[in-house]
Amino acid sequence: MRENWDASFKMVLKHEGGFVNHPKDPGGMTNLGVTKRAWEEYVGHGVDEAAMRALTPEIVQPFYKKCYWDKLRGDDLPSGIDYAAYDLAVNSGTGRAAKYLQQIAGVAADGAIGPKSIEAIKSCNAEETVDALCGMRLDFLKRLPTWDTFGKGWGRRVEEVEAKASEMAKDA
Repeated sequence: MRENWDASFKMVLKHEGGFVNHPKDPGGMTNLGVTKRAWEEYVGHGVDEAAMRALTPEIVQPFYKKCYWDKLRGDDLPSGIDYAAYDLAVNSGTGRAAKYLQQIAGVAADGAIGPKSIEAIKSCNAEETVDALCGMRLDFLKRLPTWDTFGKGWGRRVEEVEAKASEMAKDA
């Protein structure tokens, strides 16, 4: 839902934190959840560590809107599903988030949310969809080779996202 964008953005940033460059993180240098590689692609040129450290929520908000929320058609998704799918997309890619939603909704899982996907998703029970989406997400994360390093934080994040998204779906 369009009304959920700002709150969803802020909740994602809460989980993403500030500047990190963990040697075991395949994303590499990251600030506010934005990887150096993704930021360079978005701005169209290379950036150094100083530029990455200088990112602020105001600077990255349009990036998150365009590259994640809009790709999933967050404005058109039911409340709660929008946030759960968006947070999943930020963490594991828009294609995976879209395919999981499409699988749950029983439509072709092509990774692109179009009108048929939106209608199918809207016909699903929102709380059940949030639960299924978060379950699929956690199953995926547990299979990653970096689970031993980052799993505790990822598990807590999925749990918190599921609780908040379920509350949003219930209140809609």
